Amino acid sequence: MYEPHLKGKVGASRQKRRKKLFQIIIYEDRGFQGHSYECSGDCPNLQPCFSRCNSIRVDSGCWMLYERPNYQGHQYFLRRGDYPDYQQWMGLNDSVRPCHTIPYVILSSTRLM
Repeated sequence: MYEPHLKGKVGASRQKRRKKLFQIIIYEDRGFQGHSYECSGDCPNLQPCFSRCNSIRVDSGCWMLYERPNYQGHQYFLRRGDYPDYQQWMGLNDSVRPCHTIPYVILSSTRLM
């Protein structure tokens, strides 16, 4: 039965229950302060969002961040966790431009005889 007063609400609640496979929040200032940008997939250029990156929260998935545009410069591998300043992910400075997800596969254990 179609109920127009529920249009959009059912899908939204279903999305809230479903955890995103990849989720990262990048903050302009240390300690998860300042302007932030939330991302759930590859982002080839973060520069339009902010000029510096001083803290990151990885809610899910693994990510590779790069110091310079076009996936150049130092690479930083981050997995789930809180990084309150760029030194926590071994960053050399507060510059992060592109980021992308690192897909992973869960292998089942198989016993060989």
